[in-house]
Amino acid sequence: MTEFVTNGMHMKRLFFLIGGIAGMATGLCGAEAKVDFAKEIQPLLQKRCLECHGPEKQKGKLRLDSKDAAFKGGKEGPVIMPGSAEKSELYRRITLPKDDDDVMPNEGEPLTKAQTDLIRDWINQGAVWTQTASSQPADSAKGGPALPADFKPSAAEQKAIAKFAEAGIEIRPIAANVPWREVNFRLHGTNVTDTTLAPLKDVLSLVHLNLAATKITDAGLAHVKGLTNLIRLHLELTQVTDAGLAHLKGLKNLTYLNLYGTAVTDTGLEHLKGLTQLKNLYVWQSKVTEEGVANLKKSLPKLDISTGWEIEALVKKEEKDKSKEKDKEKAEEKK
Repeated sequence: MTEFVTNGMHMKRLFFLIGGIAGMATGLCGAEAKVDFAKEIQPLLQKRCLECHGPEKQKGKLRLDSKDAAFKGGKEGPVIMPGSAEKSELYRRITLPKDDDDVMPNEGEPLTKAQTDLIRDWINQGAVWTQTASSQPADSAKGGPALPADFKPSAAEQKAIAKFAEAGIEIRPIAANVPWREVNFRLHGTNVTDTTLAPLKDVLSLVHLNLAATKITDAGLAHVKGLTNLIRLHLELTQVTDAGLAHLKGLKNLTYLNLYGTAVTDTGLEHLKGLTQLKNLYVWQSKVTEEGVANLKKSLPKLDISTGWEIEALVKKEEKDKSKEKDKEKAEEKK
């Protein structure tokens, strides 16, 4: 009897032990794998979100290229609620049907279920946004030029940034804890002249520079020629000419250049032939010709040059069709 009771107690303990191990195994298998922001979330944001919510454009006043901006949210408030994907507007938007007006991203294909699940898990796990993520701009993540990993702003640069700040011009980081900066002079319009740009020569961390619709001339671009880390440059609707483009020859990291509405001609395009990283060039309503475009394409075959000629041709065709329609209506009225 004693033996039976003892054996029974041993069996009972064994069952408890087996049950405990099974429970632990179930718990381990059922637990969500920890999502790595730097390796899994940030590359996804850079690839699919920053085109509309990054340095160049902020739909709904929402930026997703830095921790502070992302958690601040957009014009309708926060979009990320750490610990609850169900209460996060970001997760709701990325899981909407493809034909919904509010779906994110609203251009291209929707995110896959694996990608939305990844963002869901990341938010549910607390939306940890690590600050050790890549210090390269989104342009680099998309296959653009790789900028110096050990770059550190100089004292002269800090002084120049402070000087611009005093004038009400903000030269801000493109993301948290990275050295690269951007500035949009277009916000200040015709108040920006060649003299305004003088301190810019010391801000070597600039990767995005917008000078559109300002009063700068060719002389002003002399302050830009040393900004060798520059990736994007807006010069549309300025007084820049062929001579000014000579100052851009050393901008080897430049991938985007907008010359819309300038007096640049085919001669000016000659200065761009050495910019092998250049991917997008806009020359709509400039004095560039088809011959000039073809000549530049020989040196930079992968360069996408937007001339706007096809749009102009379409507008002219529509105007011609409308004119014919009016003539036809008048002829019918006379009958």
